[in-house]
Amino acid sequence: MSATGSTGAGRVLVVGNATLDRIMELAAYPPEDAEVRALGARVEPGGNAANLARVLVALGHHARLATVFADEPDGRLAADLLQAAGVELSACLRRPGRHPVSQVWLARAGASRTIVHHRDLEEFPPQALPRPTGMDWVHFEGREPAAVREMLDRVAGERDRPPVSVEIEKPRPDIECLFRGPDVLFFSRGYARARGHATPEALLEAVAPNAPGALLVCAWGGAGAWLREPHGGLYHARAWRPGPVVDTLGAGDTFNAAFIDARLRGEGPARALEHAVRIAGLRCSLPGLGALAAALRGADTQKGESA
Repeated sequence: MSATGSTGAGRVLVVGNATLDRIMELAAYPPEDAEVRALGARVEPGGNAANLARVLVALGHHARLATVFADEPDGRLAADLLQAAGVELSACLRRPGRHPVSQVWLARAGASRTIVHHRDLEEFPPQALPRPTGMDWVHFEGREPAAVREMLDRVAGERDRPPVSVEIEKPRPDIECLFRGPDVLFFSRGYARARGHATPEALLEAVAPNAPGALLVCAWGGAGAWLREPHGGLYHARAWRPGPVVDTLGAGDTFNAAFIDARLRGEGPARALEHAVRIAGLRCSLPGLGALAAALRGADTQKGESA
């Protein structure tokens, strides 16, 4: 599997959050009560589910997002930007309220990002979940555990259900109720540490009895990523850096999308892990998801011309 995917495409339903990100690029993280000049500024759609959908589109798939947009200027702008990126929004809802907004500081020194988030909007309701008819994959962002559990059970009740993945990013109350049923569980380093696990191997070993039959995946930043198969096989993929790290915003969402991409294209778990690490590494070397999408499109164009 190359770092830019291969032929073939799938239809993926992605359920979760979509924000509007206002991003400021700084030379370094500022001290408190400082006034500094930004090196650059941009506005992008954000949120884990929206980011994942954008990357899937860039990798050649059809992504259908199920989220809630506030019926106000920020919500309309977020929807317009996602639609322009090729994400299908027919399953999305419009509701009164304030759209989720993230203020993001990207510091070149250390390539760190600091996010201040605000939301005053309902989550996507289980009763609005479309049937996954015709879908090749369904992915859930593990936000409201009770609601996501209900949606997982709905998909599980389908006669020919597609593979299902769930992202476990934060140690939310009762989040462990989502472990049973999905085919793939994506864990963050933050979740592992919050649960007292110093290594990804320790996390995956502890989770395995409560997630029978699932592929368990955990990305660990510069150390790479680990995967545990249901029978106990453990794989590690080293981090890949094609250049200096310039922007890590959405790198975890990119990793998850690339793993799904590889599985949809028929790759085994170990190859999918390697592919996910490479696409995530490419993401970190570029300034934003838009730049990643352009790089992936360019690689596909060059591949087609050389064929």
